[in-house]
Amino acid sequence: MSKTTNDRKPAEQESAASAEATELEAASQLSTAPTEDRAPTLPKLGVIGWVRWFWRQLTSMRVALILLFLLSLGAIPGSLIPQTGTDPLKVEDFEKAHTTLSPIYEKLGLFHVYSSVWFSAIYILLFVSLIGCIVPRTWQFVGQLRGRAPAAPKRLTRLPAYATWRTEAAPDDVRAAALTILKKRRYRSHVAGDAVAAEKGYLREAGNLVFHIALIVMLIAFAWGQLFKSEGGKLIVEGDGGFSNTLSMYDDFKSGSLFDTDTDLAPFSFQLDKFVGTYERNGPNKGTPRTYRADVTYSEGTDGKDKKTSIEVNKPLEIDGTKVYLNGHGYAPTVTVRDGKGKIVSRQSVALLPMDSNVTSSGAIKVMDGYRDKNGKKEQLGFNAFFVPTFAGSGKGDMFSQFPALDFPVLALSAYHGSLGVDSGIPQNVYQLDTSKMKKFKDSKGELLKKRLLPGETMKLPNGAGSITFEKDVKEWASFQITHQPGDGWALTGAVAAIFGLAGSLFIQRRRVWVRAVRGADGVTVVEMAGLGRSESAKLPEELGHLVDQLHTEAPSAPETPDSSTAVPAAEGAEK
Repeated sequence: MSKTTNDRKPAEQESAASAEATELEAASQLSTAPTEDRAPTLPKLGVIGWVRWFWRQLTSMRVALILLFLLSLGAIPGSLIPQTGTDPLKVEDFEKAHTTLSPIYEKLGLFHVYSSVWFSAIYILLFVSLIGCIVPRTWQFVGQLRGRAPAAPKRLTRLPAYATWRTEAAPDDVRAAALTILKKRRYRSHVAGDAVAAEKGYLREAGNLVFHIALIVMLIAFAWGQLFKSEGGKLIVEGDGGFSNTLSMYDDFKSGSLFDTDTDLAPFSFQLDKFVGTYERNGPNKGTPRTYRADVTYSEGTDGKDKKTSIEVNKPLEIDGTKVYLNGHGYAPTVTVRDGKGKIVSRQSVALLPMDSNVTSSGAIKVMDGYRDKNGKKEQLGFNAFFVPTFAGSGKGDMFSQFPALDFPVLALSAYHGSLGVDSGIPQNVYQLDTSKMKKFKDSKGELLKKRLLPGETMKLPNGAGSITFEKDVKEWASFQITHQPGDGWALTGAVAAIFGLAGSLFIQRRRVWVRAVRGADGVTVVEMAGLGRSESAKLPEELGHLVDQLHTEAPSAPETPDSSTAVPAAEGAEK
């Protein structure tokens, strides 16, 4: 007996140990605590999973706002730093003045921000993000338009705005009256069971969609305008030649990467007949332009009839999608150059560039066929010119104009001879004189020959080189900006639509109203009205109160029941 008992103890101990091991194994399998022996396993998304995750992130509203913010930040250096597509001369000046920053800016693409890789990447990602936001929301909005307001909740007293009263009118009559009132107030309403369900404010989501679509339209218009735009400038002197819209006629020209200068330039031409400028004579606004107008003759097409019109500031001439803007104004003194025998070598009206608001102007007069020296060598003539339309007079300070009109014109010249450098093939600035290969004409004192001329006066050149005369005919010139920007109309339409869409999404409130009418135990109809807004709105109880007042006239309170037909918050309605 004792032996049998002793034999059982090892067996029972072994069985208990086995059970305990099994429990520990099961507990370890059920436990969520990390163990040293078991490494955590992460779910494997795979290629498709990662693509879906990236797409959801890209099309989220948060990422769209971040991209829009980055696009705005990216436009800042494009406004502050000179751009090669707008003004390459300013870029060159900036590079000369900032030798350390310029290479960094060049690597970052800050001299051509709007065509840089990083700006284009942000632009394209924002475009894709907006489309990804719009497509599902559009289908959701279509489903909302096709659907109806849901049936009334069981407990209307829990809604933010609530009202109730008792009436002797039949429930069907109350529901019919409520349906009529709600439809007159442009609610989408229908009878669902023992209540009328109505909904209003669908234009809120429509405004949201319009805003997003308008942003896409603006992005497309911006890209279209940058790719197919053209812009150039032309300076024209009164009565001298004119302008034909061909590439060779522009003083400067730039265009988008997809613009074809052979086929996309609209055929037209114009010439400047007269520039009319009048200025304020007295007061604090002295010198301010009052009339600033260019009278031109233009023709459309290759053989169109001549038409006359006037171009003013902010009133361009528009021809076939191209706009001609009046951009600037100045004077072109007429000078006549004669050789030593009195023969006219050159007669030209030379446009000089203004330096200040009173049209103090400077420039260069270049004469290719000058004279021949004693050895028979051909010499070209060059003059630095300084012109003031209204001279203060000798001894009254420096030679700066006192008024922009031609009251007292004076032309100051300094003379050179030699080679102008135009035969080298290197482009030159027509308003600057390169004196590196020229010599000074000297006066009797051995200094640079220079003189101030009034209209009709002549400066004689030494050594039989001839003379130069400032004629009384001082012409005026106007500079024009010829612009073709195909996306402007669409961009403006998109901007206006975005404003209206945003206003609709902010100010239109989507709300639902339910009207329940059931027969009570005493045979009297119990009317309940409640409203619910998609967002918190202080006007919801007020709007429900107006509906209650209208419905109360159709289903007045029973005589024995006090009138409680006022919209109250849910908590107060529940207590009552």
